[in-house]
Amino acid sequence: MPQLSTVFRKLEEGSKRLTPQRELVIRIFADHPGEHLSAEEVHHLVKKEFADIGLATVYRALELLTDLNILQRISFNDGKARYEFNQEELHRHHHLVCLRCGKVDEFNEDLLDPLEERIFQQRGFKVLDHELKLYGICKSCAKNARTRG
Repeated sequence: MPQLSTVFRKLEEGSKRLTPQRELVIRIFADHPGEHLSAEEVHHLVKKEFADIGLATVYRALELLTDLNILQRISFNDGKARYEFNQEELHRHHHLVCLRCGKVDEFNEDLLDPLEERIFQQRGFKVLDHELKLYGICKSCAKNARTRG
């Protein structure tokens, strides 16, 4: 997770003010590391501290923070855009998506480095980034299925 001072500096460098609403959205992500929050989930969490904030304001903040590369938009093919801090320092982290409960876990082991190197050697194509999502059944859902059957 990036330092909040770095995040706030990126806003300033992008000539954007740190409004109370934007700061609260940023703090929501800082307080929920490793979670992949939808706009609706962020809105629900923000309303606990800023009752008058509208969903449209949250959407605008998420779009701005995505445009400034503070947040990264991710799709897990569930019809919702989800967001997380842009983890440039990690370069790559991957997601395990449960098809039953929708839980998303991260893993940081990069299995694709050898493939990227081979692509570069064979084709001269330098991979700068990639995204890997593995879909399956999480441990909890698998355990619940066994206890019911």
